[in-house]
Parts: sequence; C-alpha cells; structure tokens
Amino acid sequence: MAVLEVKDLKIYYKTLKGYSKAVDGVSFQIEENEFLGLVGESGCGKSTIAKAILRILPVNGEVVGGEVRYKGKDILSMRPRELKKVQWKEISMVPQSAMNSFDPVYQIEYQMMEAIRAHEKMTQQAAQSKIEEMFALVGLNKARLKDYPHQFSGGMRQRAMIAMSLVLDPTLIVADEPTTGLDVIVQDQILVRIKEIQEKLKKTMLLITHNMAVVAENCSKIGVMYAGKIMEYGGKSVFENPYHPYTLGLIHAFPSLDETDRELLSIPGSPPSLLNPPEGCRFRQRCPFSADPCAEKEPSLRRVEEGHFSACHYPDQVEKFRDLAKKPATWQ
Repeated sequence: MAVLEVKDLKIYYKTLKGYSKAVDGVSFQIEENEFLGLVGESGCGKSTIAKAILRILPVNGEVVGGEVRYKGKDILSMRPRELKKVQWKEISMVPQSAMNSFDPVYQIEYQMMEAIRAHEKMTQQAAQSKIEEMFALVGLNKARLKDYPHQFSGGMRQRAMIAMSLVLDPTLIVADEPTTGLDVIVQDQILVRIKEIQEKLKKTMLLITHNMAVVAENCSKIGVMYAGKIMEYGGKSVFENPYHPYTLGLIHAFPSLDETDRELLSIPGSPPSLLNPPEGCRFRQRCPFSADPCAEKEPSLRRVEEGHFSACHYPDQVEKFRDLAKKPATWQ
C-alpha cells in the first residue's frame, strides 16, 4: 500500500473574478521510503497540493474533487479529532519560509516542546531528550535551544524547522520550498541535510520546488507541473529521457557542468490564467511543437516507458522534439 495517494485532485480558489483552478485533476502516489519531487513554475499548484495534504488550505481554497489518501484513509473526509492524530504526528511539514514560521516571542525549545505536548504523552525528560536528538541530527548545538528565533540565521532557522518536523517521528514529511530566501551555499547545506535525514531515518518525503536541479539531484521520483496539471511523471528517466516539451524547455534552461558552452534558453510567454484556462493542452500557447489537436483535446497522462508518463499528444515524435529543443531558435 502506498503511503500517500492523490487521485484526480481538484482545488479551486474563490476570487473576486471567479474561481481559479489552481489544481485541476492531479494524481500521483508515494511509496514507503520514496522521495518524490514536484517541480514547476510559481503558481502551478505545487504548494496548494501540500496544503491540501495537511488540510491547511486558506479559507478561499476549496477541494472540489478527488481524494488524498494516507495509508488508505481519505484525509479530506477525516473529522477534526481523527485529523489531529495525523497532522504533524503522521504527516509533518517544512514550510516555505522558516523566517515566519516560528513565534518570535518564544524560545525555540519551548515551541518544539509545545508540538510534542499537543500530540504525545511524553515525560518532560523524554521530550527534552528527543528535542536535543533532533537538534543534533540537523547539525545544531543543543546550547542554542534556549535562543529566540531572531537569534538564529536564516539557515539555522530552517534547520530548526526541520528538527521540529521530525520531533514526533512522522512517516511522511512534506518540504514546501524549504530553501526559499536562503543564499545558494546555505540552500545546498539544507538540501544535503534533508537528503541525509531521508536516507538515514528511511522517511517518505515530498519535496516541492521550482528548481529542476534540486529535484534531479535528490529525488527518486519526479512530477513536472504546469498550470495546475502534471505534464510528466516518473523516475530519473524524466530528466534522462524527457518526453514532454515543457520538461525539455526546463532542462535546457538550466546550466550544465558537462556542456559549459551550451547556450541557455528560456520558454517564451507566461503560464495561462487559471481563472479561464485554455482548452486542450495548457502548455500549447508556449509550445514550439503545438498543432491543431493540441487546441482541440486535452492530452491525458499516458505511459511512454515503464514507470514513465507524459501528457503530450506526440510521444512518437519525441526524438525530433529533443533535437530541436536544444536550439534556442526553436523557442524564439
């Protein structure tokens, strides 16, 4: 049984201009000890999925269809008491900005202790030992537990938040853009630490990011999102043998250590409005390979290789697409 199953999930936000279809029919699953990365541009629905998993959507967010199942149980239909047993204890979250996630008027130790008291019956000594153990795991000195959040650097706050997410020994950890606002050196340190924890503690993890390189380096399974939908999904083959034009565009927009003389490209245009998304393929208006069928029918996510799926009408033309996608002129 999968640890997490998301089936045809649809989440709309109510706005003054109508409903924004932030997530529109997304499906994926994460097996035990797997590390899944959801990657895509800002606004494509990645963080909305994370919030739905923990049932912390804002008041104008509504799940209008689909299921989110944790070990076979539908999280979306859980009553508050049942949900409380799952949140943080079974499924925890490393939020997008640790800068604002801690209460500034309480010591770090106090806030971690409160998380334990809210979900576990544990002696003060056992709780203290657990907190110190998690602090050591993320590379922080236990002497800093008495400090306030403002006394920590950005990287230290993020490490403390990772320690907080681990303190109840959850099965699934959702890391939503865990390196936002950090410089590249600290970003790498945080990601290395997350990967080490995932491997050492055998945790099941969902990483949400806009950085393709981060997903390629850390994740065993990848989902590429665009405009509320998954365009491509699978293992490392998503990067090694991409099938979707959007994935091809993203890959060639990142520098390579092996091809230092390669000219970087950018995908022209902007994602469509989710208030009134276009018919057919949502990427077609920016895709250099689009044809009439792309505007007439939405492509389904179908198998192109073992464990590899793509939502494109033309998987049989992928070799031509891969060759043309390397050339900046193709995207101009």
